[in-house]
Amino acid sequence: MRGSSVADVVVIGSGAGGGTVAHVLTGLGVRVTLLEAGPLLNPARDYKEHKTPADYPHRGAGGDAESYFGRKDFGFFNAPNGWWEIDEEPYTTAQGTQFRWFRSRILGGRTNHYGRISLRFADYDFKPSLLGDGIGADWPVTYDDIAPYYDKAERFIGVCGTREGIRTAPDGQYLPAPAPRVHEVLIQKSAARLGIPCIPSRMAILTRPHNGRPACHYCAECGRGCITASNYSSSQVQIFPALKTGRLTVIPNAMAREILTGPDGRATAVSYVDKTTRTERQIRCRVVVLAASACESARLLLNSRSSRHPDGLANSSGAVGRNLTDTVGYSLSGRIPALEGMPKHNSDGYAGGHLYMPWFGLEKKNKEFPRGYHIEIGGGYNMPMVGSFNGVCRAQEGYGAGLRKAILDSYGCTVGFAGRGEMIPNAGSYCDIDPHTVDRWGIPVLRFHFKWSDHELRMVRHMHDTFASIIEGMGGRVLGPRSLDDPSRAISAPGAIIHELGTVRMGSDPRSSALNQYGQAHDTKNVFVADAAPFVTNPDKNPTLTICAMAWRASEYIADSMKKGDL
Repeated sequence: MRGSSVADVVVIGSGAGGGTVAHVLTGLGVRVTLLEAGPLLNPARDYKEHKTPADYPHRGAGGDAESYFGRKDFGFFNAPNGWWEIDEEPYTTAQGTQFRWFRSRILGGRTNHYGRISLRFADYDFKPSLLGDGIGADWPVTYDDIAPYYDKAERFIGVCGTREGIRTAPDGQYLPAPAPRVHEVLIQKSAARLGIPCIPSRMAILTRPHNGRPACHYCAECGRGCITASNYSSSQVQIFPALKTGRLTVIPNAMAREILTGPDGRATAVSYVDKTTRTERQIRCRVVVLAASACESARLLLNSRSSRHPDGLANSSGAVGRNLTDTVGYSLSGRIPALEGMPKHNSDGYAGGHLYMPWFGLEKKNKEFPRGYHIEIGGGYNMPMVGSFNGVCRAQEGYGAGLRKAILDSYGCTVGFAGRGEMIPNAGSYCDIDPHTVDRWGIPVLRFHFKWSDHELRMVRHMHDTFASIIEGMGGRVLGPRSLDDPSRAISAPGAIIHELGTVRMGSDPRSSALNQYGQAHDTKNVFVADAAPFVTNPDKNPTLTICAMAWRASEYIADSMKKGDL
């Protein structure tokens, strides 16, 4: 064994959870060592928001698309080092199961790749029992417990939006919202006629200078990185400033293998593989915080077996790996004649739409499904996104002047709708350790089991009907089936929305949960989880803001417990 050192707190993973923990703990005087499985990030070198397809051979098509877009078969973002498949780091799926696991291997993790939508969970998301339908389990915390930490996260990272007083979309601490674009105004009017609220989206993108970072100036597509840090990524907004305190050490290219425990069952060290030298190292510590992503954190716990923890660390309840969920996704687009013939103009900047539609059916009686979904909006004149220039080019055939005219006539005339809905946990959706497969580092890999239930399939049918009604209310034509006969063929592939969570559930009862209300393991008091793995429900809200809020709360608890000598 080469190398041995000691740290107060070791954090595994540098995304929203790990970045928040590093920021908060170092600010409270705690010394932190952060392990990242990928390299360090240099925004000026690694972000490609000012590159165009013309800068690459074959305009980024074919084999070069993987380097241009930064990941395999996922071509409309290109922030660095995010992949569905990683050479020699496989995962498996059980027979008859489909699941796609997106992983980011670079400082900042998935915060380099996501759309910056930042929504608070509602009161009933934390307490499904408030809805009275007997479906789902309550969190061991309430909205009121987490609201102060939503405030802290929003004020620090910067979130734009408006206060609307809608129960399904709780208000926050907002910077001014950007103005809607032309297509969004038309959508908003059509939605209003259907009784559907269409409000400014809440996004972790700056509309004015904030905490030393400049406002977005519409220079490029936000999903491809942001050199100015005008949108939130944990690397630029939290980790780089934490390094300046002198209390943070970052170890890149460190693939965590397992958490080691002593005779008393407490964590004593983290074993990791130094990927540059292919050697195994250990770092001893007082506290371990897992923030490697919901499934990666579950993998680490399941692989951390010992005589005191034969089924994996923090897993006496058997909850680790269970309750795997992903957001329910469905998309539909339409051609809008009112948008034809408009002057072409820049629609880049501010990832995604400036407006979105929060869930509008909470009070409806006799619903076809038990929860809800929100609607994200696409359109305009951005370049690589599906449905805009790249999508228009793919949809046309021919060559020469005729092809050029067809593309220009269609460009900007399409709008798109993406539903993002709640999945109810089911016993058939979970991950465990594949007994026969290891990765290039010799670490046993995850095996996925997944299924959608009738709840989700009925939701997708409702999404389709809603989107079609909005499109037709704009005088448009649905580009797809007018009715959805088989939702199982239209629902998003499991894992494709990249909102997997719930695999290390928190709860008040150690017999049925792995963690307490602070993300602290019931079985091992100096182990915490600060990503989306502790989530009890997977609401119709993107999870990143709640990861930040929960991680902030856990960090203050850790610092206080260390000061008291409890950790």
